[in-house]
Amino acid sequence: MTYAIRVNDQPFEDEPRPGQCLRTYLRERGWFGVKKGCDAGDCGACTVHVDGEPVHSCIYPAVRAEGRAVTTVEGLADADGELHPVQRKFLDAQGFQCGFCTAGYLMTTAALDEEQLGDLPRAFKGNICRCTGYRAIEDAVRGVRHTEDPGAGQAVGRNPGAPAGPLVVTGTARYTFDVDVPGLLHMKLLRSPHPHARIVSIDTAAALRVPGVHLVLTHHDAPERLYSTARHEHPTEDPDDTRLLDDTVRYVGQRVAAVVADSEGAAEEGCRRIEVVYEQLPYVVDPEEAMAPGAPVIHDKGPESRIARPENNVVGEVHGEIGSVEEGFAAADVVYEETFRTQRVQHASLETHGAVAWYEEGEDGQERLTVRSSTQTPFLTRRALCALFDLELKQVRVLAGRVGGGFGGKQEMIVEDIVALAVMRLRRPVKLEYTRPEQFYGATTRHPFTIRVRAGARADGTLTALQLRVVSNTGAYGNHGPAVMFHSVGESMAVYRAPHKKVDAFSVYTNSVPAGAFRGYGLGQVVFAVESVMDELARRTGVDPLVFRERNIIGPGEPMLSPGGEEEDLEIASYGLDQCLQVVRDAIRRYGDGSADDVPEGWLVGQGTGMSMIATGPPGGHFADATVKLLQDGTYDIAVGTAEFGNGTTTVHQQITAGALSTTVDRIVIRQSDTDVVRHDTGAFGSAGTVVAGKAVMKAADALAVQILDFAAGQLGAAPGDCRLTVDAVECAGRVISLKELFQAARAAGRELSADGHWGGSPRSVAFNAQWFRIAVDPGTGEIRILRSVHAADAGKVMNPMQCRGQVEGGVAQALGATLFENVRLDERGEVTTAAFRRYRLPQYADVPRTEVHFMETSDAIGPLGAKSMSESPFNPVAPAFANALRDATGLRFTELPLTRDRVWLALDEASRKPQVR
Repeated sequence: MTYAIRVNDQPFEDEPRPGQCLRTYLRERGWFGVKKGCDAGDCGACTVHVDGEPVHSCIYPAVRAEGRAVTTVEGLADADGELHPVQRKFLDAQGFQCGFCTAGYLMTTAALDEEQLGDLPRAFKGNICRCTGYRAIEDAVRGVRHTEDPGAGQAVGRNPGAPAGPLVVTGTARYTFDVDVPGLLHMKLLRSPHPHARIVSIDTAAALRVPGVHLVLTHHDAPERLYSTARHEHPTEDPDDTRLLDDTVRYVGQRVAAVVADSEGAAEEGCRRIEVVYEQLPYVVDPEEAMAPGAPVIHDKGPESRIARPENNVVGEVHGEIGSVEEGFAAADVVYEETFRTQRVQHASLETHGAVAWYEEGEDGQERLTVRSSTQTPFLTRRALCALFDLELKQVRVLAGRVGGGFGGKQEMIVEDIVALAVMRLRRPVKLEYTRPEQFYGATTRHPFTIRVRAGARADGTLTALQLRVVSNTGAYGNHGPAVMFHSVGESMAVYRAPHKKVDAFSVYTNSVPAGAFRGYGLGQVVFAVESVMDELARRTGVDPLVFRERNIIGPGEPMLSPGGEEEDLEIASYGLDQCLQVVRDAIRRYGDGSADDVPEGWLVGQGTGMSMIATGPPGGHFADATVKLLQDGTYDIAVGTAEFGNGTTTVHQQITAGALSTTVDRIVIRQSDTDVVRHDTGAFGSAGTVVAGKAVMKAADALAVQILDFAAGQLGAAPGDCRLTVDAVECAGRVISLKELFQAARAAGRELSADGHWGGSPRSVAFNAQWFRIAVDPGTGEIRILRSVHAADAGKVMNPMQCRGQVEGGVAQALGATLFENVRLDERGEVTTAAFRRYRLPQYADVPRTEVHFMETSDAIGPLGAKSMSESPFNPVAPAFANALRDATGLRFTELPLTRDRVWLALDEASRKPQVR
């Protein structure tokens, strides 16, 4: 009998491998719209239809599809290419950001009946989106259109759709592994079972005897050179404490060896056959204990590694004082002191870390290493690979396809180094794709913080002193540790006008999974503590919390002073914090009485506010180069290095260019994220996509406009001032020359109409955000309902309101996850115990409220066309606003995240048992 599976009306008669799931069967046959997000049926990114019924193909055996019709997202459109109505709705609403989950949502939505459409929280319980906050997805399902087609030169401030939108909704957008590489080999990693150990011996003979295994790499094969996995423009910002494969392991899950084989199964079996003898060493997982005398030393390295105090496991520290905090506390009528704790949080981008690399011939005829990676920093990764393996830049090419989410987690070189080493040894293509569990114990997390805050105020609510002691747990390696610590105590203190400030902050090694860059870069942790304390001081002085903040926040033109050190290039180039607080005041006026709330009897109701300030880019220089040129057909080309992972910078760069060149966005193509075809870009992190790369694009587009007008004027014998650009031509004093003709004339003259732009990321401005919640709490169960969520964002000139709103909503949703339930848990040995989505709860459709988003009326003097960044900052004020609302509802100050239901109930139950003080 002939075996047959019909996929998108194409028959496939080859039988699946024993145990093969439908997802891998489909992808091996080129249906790359079927995504891998979890391999456990938790995220829905792999959803397809089998005989019209949606299934999670990662847990659906391929053999069950025999004789059935399978439809993937590529098969939703009709034979003539007409989009399915659901695809059209998602395109019109732009119901996606990175788009990695979109195919799954499309397939789920396309199968819903009317009853299911009426209960979307239940209908979407099997699908996860990490980017959007779900409102855009709901709008797409309901047929709400947000995208526009602005006229020539009118794109800035409007809502043109993402250039990759049609590719995303048809499943043809190409992410990291959506390529067919002939002769591909697969890598798997053997990881440490111990929190701290020295490798005494390692025997790979049995692994090499496994059929299909080609190579086993151990520390004997690794360069001796130390480096950091963190990626910054200046590598000296991070400690050099990492070796590609080390003979000392420092956390459970650290890679010990790599096996490369014909299949993942053979590579996994090879890992099981490696015999390792370990000498176990003392370990420490608590950062306070790690700093104490006599604690195990985790990194015994010299000053060349730039570790502050290796003997005390302190990778970085900052100490400073402005004025005298003791004088400030002596002058206070109220002093409040409390310790706050924040937990590890996983980035949980649906596309896991991974890279595929191979050798190819360059334009100069020389062989060079090509690495295709899910990275936010292709240029910095190329530089790091060259330094590690003593290669010249021209010998390495790094490129990123569309990246399936990042949130800072892909501002690292976690996989590219080991893949590159294997390719250099074998001279064959090699792929390493993390599993979802590896993402939890083999990638990075947000830094856990302990923050001791002491603050004083006069009876009228005027701050007199603010003091912080911060301990950040950077885990076993210091990637981003010092920088996150430094940033955390910067804007969080500088936004307040206290005359006396003091900080002592430590970034500390422990034998646990390394922490790294995460949305907000340390601010979210410390803002939680500081804003909670400000709310408490307001209560204790009897001053309204908004009035208290307005009395103490810095104003336009005032210095931003932090005892951790002043950042000379940071300035308030536009100011919207007063407007943000007014939005909160208006929300309280409209919703604060609860008249429209549906609150069960006996529930406790409260409201709370949090605010934050953030620099619109990283310190020390963040560089971007861009080129804009006229093409033969009269359209334009942008070459810029920034990676696209749902941040929307590609759309914004089109909008800026369309405005400068008086054209429409559909006449502009973008080349990006490829070290071969674009010039240097530090990377898509630190909210730099608009304010740094966007400014480079603006400079290039403005310069090209001048070039074109000057050249056209010469062709027509007119003055440049009498010429103007139109969509496809230049008009000069009543005469017209098309852009196609201009291109040909320039070519004949030996010229290319092309211009470059550069921006170095300095000076920098600041952005402001405020969040307000109204919540209800069931004292009998600890359940919390969000009744209202209002967010005020000072983003300067909003380039694309639809996209910017999506960034805010997504930031609020991700922050709510960190506030309410997300927690990477470790056992007493530092081993991750929540290495799956079903053990680590992410916000789902039913968990996220619809946040009312307001943009302030400001225009920044530094940002391109008045814009400021808004990718990271919405995250930061959410946790304190929620905690302050919970304090208002319950009378209890919660100081540790997450605010889980059981934690809330236990605190309420304990409080109810205490004798009342009369």
